[in-house]
Amino acid sequence: MTAATMDHTGHGHDAHGHDGHAHHGDAHHGHGHYPGVPSYSHIMPLWILFAVFASLIALTALTVALSGVALGTAEIFVSMGIATIKALLVAVYFMHMRHDKPLNVLICTFSLVFVALFIGLLLFDSMEYYPNIAARTYVEMLDKAK
Repeated sequence: MTAATMDHTGHGHDAHGHDGHAHHGDAHHGHGHYPGVPSYSHIMPLWILFAVFASLIALTALTVALSGVALGTAEIFVSMGIATIKALLVAVYFMHMRHDKPLNVLICTFSLVFVALFIGLLLFDSMEYYPNIAARTYVEMLDKAK
């Protein structure tokens, strides 16, 4: 029996009553398998999915709660850090990166951290121009008042 006919339990299709051929013209064998392509299913317990969901909700609530706290220049880094953790949770559990090759997980992690860092530094730099913008707006308001 080839790897293409093995399911996640190690049993072949014929152990489940399938003969490995399409039934009634269905090219997917009725459960998502394509002929000649190995099928790997990753069944996660429901409690893990609910725990990840609860974590995402808690991190969102933390982001909302922190929006009212003045953290100064650290605010963008804290917000982007929380967003990166949420993105990693989605990738690891809902996109099944937990079961993927470690190199792919490492690449995804570094990519998300890089994007968060890039956006954070970009937004941090834009605050350097705020005094000039505020002063110009103030001068324009004075000109209109005359």
